[in-house]
Amino acid sequence: MAIPVLIIGKSGSGKSASMKHCINKDFNLIRVLNKPLPFKGKINGWITDDYQVVYKALKSAPAKSIVIDDAGYLITNYFMKNHSTKGKGNDVFGLYNTLGDNFWNLIQFIINDMPPDRIIYIIMHEDADDYGNVKAKTIGKLLDEKICLEGMFTIVLRSVNNLTEHKFITQSDGGAISKSPEDMFEDIEIPNDLLYVDNKIREYYEIENSKNKEEKEQ
Repeated sequence: MAIPVLIIGKSGSGKSASMKHCINKDFNLIRVLNKPLPFKGKINGWITDDYQVVYKALKSAPAKSIVIDDAGYLITNYFMKNHSTKGKGNDVFGLYNTLGDNFWNLIQFIINDMPPDRIIYIIMHEDADDYGNVKAKTIGKLLDEKICLEGMFTIVLRSVNNLTEHKFITQSDGGAISKSPEDMFEDIEIPNDLLYVDNKIREYYEIENSKNKEEKEQ
């Protein structure tokens, strides 16, 4: 059983930037959108919005920590490619069912079929519902009613701009969904650093990655 971690935040809040210390570490990156990273350097991986390619990448990835960046566009891109071919009524409901099933199956695969020493980071944009509650951005109420993404994760971090720096929020902040196990992180606000997060999670669950630990000490 691998550990899925959900990271949400507004555009420009530092979600992708949090990976800058993962360069030359034991990380692989699946980019759903083919856009440059907001820092110099490279993290080996794939560029795809095809679920089947994502599955193959997860299975074959040599790294123990894998990031799916802009994961919400797995939903958006599938919708944009298929909605114009659908009619009305049951066809529309069928499309939303497929959107929900695809993403639900991906998370289930990560939880049930990936090795237990893997951590998979799912990075998505955030959105607010009619009551002002902040959550992962999907498409429409039909999908939100079908699947509660945050409920499938034990760890949900929110990336925010705190004055002049980016931070991760580790616990609920008003109407924004953030959560993590008790004592996993020392503070509610932690550095916007995915390598730091990865080491903290591995330390908590006693699945430390010796490659990253050795390189960090050097």
